[in-house]
Amino acid sequence: MRVTRIAYSHRLNPGKYAQLEEQARRLGRVRCEVWRRYGSVAGAALSDRQVRDRWLAEGTHRTFGVLANAWKETVRDAMADIAAHRAAAKVRVRRAIGRRTTDPAERKRLFITLRTERWAADPYLARQMRRHWRRGHNRTHDQIIVRADQHNTRADARGRLWLAVSGLRQRAMVRIGLNTTLAPAGTLRLILRGGRVEIHYQIDSAAMPTSQRPCGTGAVGVDKGYTEALTDSDGDHHGTGLGALLTAESDRIKERNRRRAKLRSIANSAEQRRDRAKANRIRKNNLGTVKRDRQAAKHRARVRTEIFAAVHAVVDKASTVVAEDLTKTFAGRKPLGKNMNRRLAGWTKGVTAEALKNVSERRGSALVHVNAAYTSQVCSGCGALGDRSGDRLHCTVCGVVWQADVNAAINVLQRHGDPDITLHTPHRVVKQIVQARADRHRSRLPLPDSSLSVQQTESE
Repeated sequence: MRVTRIAYSHRLNPGKYAQLEEQARRLGRVRCEVWRRYGSVAGAALSDRQVRDRWLAEGTHRTFGVLANAWKETVRDAMADIAAHRAAAKVRVRRAIGRRTTDPAERKRLFITLRTERWAADPYLARQMRRHWRRGHNRTHDQIIVRADQHNTRADARGRLWLAVSGLRQRAMVRIGLNTTLAPAGTLRLILRGGRVEIHYQIDSAAMPTSQRPCGTGAVGVDKGYTEALTDSDGDHHGTGLGALLTAESDRIKERNRRRAKLRSIANSAEQRRDRAKANRIRKNNLGTVKRDRQAAKHRARVRTEIFAAVHAVVDKASTVVAEDLTKTFAGRKPLGKNMNRRLAGWTKGVTAEALKNVSERRGSALVHVNAAYTSQVCSGCGALGDRSGDRLHCTVCGVVWQADVNAAINVLQRHGDPDITLHTPHRVVKQIVQARADRHRSRLPLPDSSLSVQQTESE
């Protein structure tokens, strides 16, 4: 498995950053040209090498003002983005094919035509692709792709690592000091963010050093929450500061966007009055994105730290972690209001899934995914559907009041090895199984006064 690692520049002087910024700006024009010319049906059957050869024959490359390796790698990266954009549309087209016909031969023909990029000649597939594949546009002007043989690293006398990448001219390398002692390898993606450079690169996870921190010995079920990152089946809450982080950031963004909308309205009014100087001043000084992006990156880092620390705390006590599959999408939830829906934005779910997977692999713990349907609504004691209100679950059968997240974590642990409810069992079937089990459990209970009548009979 390949994993992405990020190194950061250390004390990069403004002159070097300006050179990299200018190079990224010119390469952004290359990306725009790729998306403009090949971001639709015209580029469906083309590879990045064919585009590169075509531009070399036309002489288009002479207008870019960058070195050949730089724009060729940018073309390759942009064509990969277009292919990913097109593949996402094909998912919906395949669903449409399944709804259109039940004939196996016709389905096979349509699927093969779609996969081999010959869909433009089929009227039905062309119509579906036009519907689901919207033309994209490039908005990336801050990235540089560096090929594996176009950079080198060396350490100075003090042990500080320096990365040298190609600049705008031949044999004019730009040396970037790094904040790490591990040299980046392979193809690099340089992202410029407000005076600092991020160096993204991929390594094989098998080559990463194994963590010396051992895992626990038990089996624990976990439930993802909002006020805390995880709650385990032992009743412990982990990452209790997550909810406060998400709420504070969500409310801050709401207020900031309200003020920005007001300033944008003032700028638009000034533009309509032909007061372009005022409009430009507002857009330059008050509607920038550098500070916004820096604050967003800082918030994401704090959330990731909170979630990863919570997962480490769970793995400290468990050799087997049982969790729901957080990669699935959930639809049909009740509306909770604008504020709560904004705070419950699902990007933290992906971070939790990533943390569970990575930490378990690094520390030797087994991660087991189970079907989490109705785990938050079923009483873990008697198996009946309860009445949930906030963080409390009241069972109307046995009368027990559970802490909802702890109850859900216990149910998740009990789903491990359940022969009837597998990972891909539909939620409607899960509900039928749960209700059938609860009815069977209730039918085996003695009558409320049966024990008393038996005692009276024996005494007589």
